[in-house]
Amino acid sequence: MYGKVVLAGNLSFVSLADLFQILGGNNCTGVLHIASQYAPNPGLIYFGNGNPINATSGPLHGIDAIYALFGWSEGNFEFHQQNVQVERVVNKSRMEIILDALMKLDDGVIKKVGPQSPEDMCAVQSGESKYVKTYPLPVIKGPLVDYRYVIDEEEFRDGEKIVREGGHGNWVWVILEGTVKITRETSKGPMTIAKLGEGCFIGTFASFLLRGHVRSATATAVGNIQLGVLDTQRLAGECASLSLDFRGLLLSLDARLTKITDRAGDLFMKKNKVNTLNRGKKVIIIKEGPSKQELFTITDGEAYVIRRTPRGYLPLLTLKEGDVFGYVPFIDIGHEPRCASVLASKHLKVNKLDTENLQKEYDQLSTAFKGLIENVATCVSVTTRLADYLQEEK
Repeated sequence: MYGKVVLAGNLSFVSLADLFQILGGNNCTGVLHIASQYAPNPGLIYFGNGNPINATSGPLHGIDAIYALFGWSEGNFEFHQQNVQVERVVNKSRMEIILDALMKLDDGVIKKVGPQSPEDMCAVQSGESKYVKTYPLPVIKGPLVDYRYVIDEEEFRDGEKIVREGGHGNWVWVILEGTVKITRETSKGPMTIAKLGEGCFIGTFASFLLRGHVRSATATAVGNIQLGVLDTQRLAGECASLSLDFRGLLLSLDARLTKITDRAGDLFMKKNKVNTLNRGKKVIIIKEGPSKQELFTITDGEAYVIRRTPRGYLPLLTLKEGDVFGYVPFIDIGHEPRCASVLASKHLKVNKLDTENLQKEYDQLSTAFKGLIENVATCVSVTTRLADYLQEEK
């Protein structure tokens, strides 16, 4: 039996990438049905709490089926909200899947299913390929805006800077209309990290939790945009009601975003400053892939997050005292446990955190605060995929 249809439409109007973000941003559980006159069999993608966990498309299953469905440019879809009881075989975060699929489309690895465009027909007739490998930067979409936390609205014109890297400020905005480009300055020029769309946030927890917070990137309007100014005092008050463990998790997540952005910047400049792993013996404490659902905070020593790529292992960042690592039940940052390993230094000491209590605290948060957490997690995932790409291009 299929559950209630809560979302329906056509892929020519809403792309699969946008659907992933809509379903993910609202933590949807159910089955996405897709049918096209250009495909003999329908596609099914199973979601659990906003994350794709399995899929089928003709003879294909799992991640291969999802990638194939990204090639469908036309087709009707329905999302049925229901409990799903299928094995989880997809371990990548939804943003990683989107980015990988778009890159595979650009490379011509994924077959396009739908009416041929004039450009495609000309390319086939001439025997030429129009595919050039580029790094995809889709516009990231956030959840529905919680207007209870919006205290003012501001407009910015095309090219206008909203915040500048190195500047100070505790303002946090939510994008109401338009697109914002996030960049980091390097010796080789600006590095574009992400493009944020409606429902995404400019600013993180550190903006209202840390005094003298320094902006780590520049946000620039792409076209004319409208932003909502968030009530940071209300957000700070909500944060103050959380346990020390939860607040520590938030600051550690914020630090991860800064560290993975630094790492991407090094790779962008063709630098490899990560040499800590070459000194002393390291022990794997979390192995990439399905593992125990445990979460830890570091009390002494260091831990190192590394990721397996086609070119070998890529060190992503170093975690220190106060940082958190392991399985977080309500967010997916594209790191451990499913998409990265964690190595321990000789003197690493940790405390185990209670994930059930953290989940209960998360469930009590406002939609605005949950959206802010999701926004930081998504940016960590997107920037990690950028680091992967930059390593491949070295």
